[in-house]
Amino acid sequence: MSILAIVISLLLLMFLAYRGISVLLLAPLMACLAVLLSGDAAFLLPIYTDTFMGALGNYVIQFFPLFLLGALFGQLMADSGAAQSIANGIVKKLGTHHVVLTVVMACAVLTYGGVSLFVVAFAIYPISRELFRSANVPKRLIPASIALGSFTFTMTALPGTPSIQNAIPIPYYETNSFAAPGLGIIAGLIMLGLGTFYLQSRVKKAASNGEGYGQHTEREAVANEEQATTSLPLWLALIPIIMVIGLNALFTYGVFPALDLSFISDEFENVSPSGQSGLWAILIALLSASAWLIITRWKHWLDLKESVNKGCLGSLLPIFNTASEVGYGAVIASLAGFAIIRDAVLTASPGNPLISEAMAMSVLAGITGSSSGGLSIALETLGSEYLAMAQQAGISPELMHRVATLAAGGMDTLPHSGAVITLLAICGLNHRQSYGNVAMVTIALPVIALVSVIILGTLFGSF
Repeated sequence: MSILAIVISLLLLMFLAYRGISVLLLAPLMACLAVLLSGDAAFLLPIYTDTFMGALGNYVIQFFPLFLLGALFGQLMADSGAAQSIANGIVKKLGTHHVVLTVVMACAVLTYGGVSLFVVAFAIYPISRELFRSANVPKRLIPASIALGSFTFTMTALPGTPSIQNAIPIPYYETNSFAAPGLGIIAGLIMLGLGTFYLQSRVKKAASNGEGYGQHTEREAVANEEQATTSLPLWLALIPIIMVIGLNALFTYGVFPALDLSFISDEFENVSPSGQSGLWAILIALLSASAWLIITRWKHWLDLKESVNKGCLGSLLPIFNTASEVGYGAVIASLAGFAIIRDAVLTASPGNPLISEAMAMSVLAGITGSSSGGLSIALETLGSEYLAMAQQAGISPELMHRVATLAAGGMDTLPHSGAVITLLAICGLNHRQSYGNVAMVTIALPVIALVSVIILGTLFGSF
């Protein structure tokens, strides 16, 4: 009965989330439903106050600084004009003859530099709209182009990316954001190459069928159009992104390894420098880049206080959405039926924990509609088992890290995904018009990249 209770609660969570109900309410309600159906009604309140809220609180304690600084940096990039300057610069270099590649690369540069994918979507959509209209390319392909550049290789594959998905495995595997860089680059090239090829084939097919941009009622303004700012030279706009990537690498490979940080463990017994330094490097990089933007653009801010407040407040909903899903996962993990499911997942591929891990991450990311949520739930409940299995099989934690992030970024964009729903709303389109192409570039192709990395990692190890 406990397994059935878990399945029912998961299906309802997925269905109701697709219907637009906030996971902040759904996660605790569906967790309580699972407890009730499992016959543990007597423990309902302590499970909520201790298990659910305990897991939620621990996640917020661990990752809130990253969400906060990431959202702040993204807002500063948008309101300073830097994001718009980078997008315009790429358009100028690539021209309007390759509109899909132009949009993909503009999104990729911004997200790899630490700008939130939602900020990128708002910033790039107006440019995409004009590019696609001028080239007479169907507007229905804009969401897939933005998704390819924002939701795929820069989020899970490229080494050093400051995305939350790339940061979550760090404390569990004691790795850093550059884990398995060679395999990450290969996976990224697969997603970029195949994704661009696929979307270009859709463009050619539409042209052969005589399909143009289409008739659409455009919104008069979106976020970045509402608050115009002074123009920013491209080289100046790129500096904060270079700072995020460069400082992250500097502290990850240079500063922290050269320091004796054992005194930290002596003072804080629950802190492991080897497990936390990867996160610390990302935080230092984001904070430094944010400070640089504020100082160098000091005389050009329209309302710096509003930008800072908006960025900080913008971190709250994402962190608590994800933390609520982690709390839900902790409750599910406490039920008797989960032990059976866990054992089935762990033994799905005896002798190769990479496949077992990939399956677990994919399933949970798909159910929750969130790569970070699925990744967090899976590692919170199974991370220690996977690390032990990897060590026994001679698989490096770096490879486990990279497979985990790639797997979480494959099935996370099912139709009920909040990121997909938000992207379509920004573009003024619906699932019927655009979801098929979004699914191809954010689900099918990332799965191909994931399988390729598992094969290469099994044969040659981490590189």
